Amino acid sequence: MGNQKKNFIKLVSAAGTGYFYVKRRNPARITTKLEFRKYDPRVNCHVLFTEAKMK
Repeated sequence: MGNQKKNFIKLVSAAGTGYFYVKRRNPARITTKLEFRKYDPRVNCHVLFTEAKMK
């Protein structure tokens, strides 16, 4: 359990507000890009958040 490699990824709002969430992802288990429908407080509604690399 302690040997699993997990990466941090950034979920960026598709509304273009610059708001983002940070999430951990295990690249050995999940190989596709993540997309979630989450709340963006800057536009006050749920929007699509897509995966981007952390800098």
